[in-house]
Amino acid sequence: MAKYTSKPAVVNRPASELSGKFSDFRQLQAALDNLDAAQKAKVGDVAFTEDSIKISTPQVGDIVLKAVERTPEHIRLEAQHSPVPMNLMVDFKPLTDNSTEVTGTIDVDLPMMLRPLVGPTLQKAADQFGELFANLA
Repeated sequence: MAKYTSKPAVVNRPASELSGKFSDFRQLQAALDNLDAAQKAKVGDVAFTEDSIKISTPQVGDIVLKAVERTPEHIRLEAQHSPVPMNLMVDFKPLTDNSTEVTGTIDVDLPMMLRPLVGPTLQKAADQFGELFANLA
């Protein structure tokens, strides 16, 4: 497995509030709709259900990320329609009573010989994933 971790983003909300917000992904649609055009372009085509996030990309098509683990500090999503086994994690680390560090991680099962070819793209995806969750918070 190869791991690609986003840069930490600080959100001015308590970790418990963020955890509650991500307990039903449909709550994120309004926040996504309120992003400016540049931020929406970075996020791409995303749709939400209660327990999943669907991302449509021209390279791979539709990938559904289903929540398989939720704690106040961590969410783990598993890719349902991915060409390779993949998990995405979001970690909430309380910094103060009113600020939280949000980090996204992609854990993907890639053959060693493919890592140099797709690693930079996956790192970019991890950064966008972390930014998405920070912006939607």
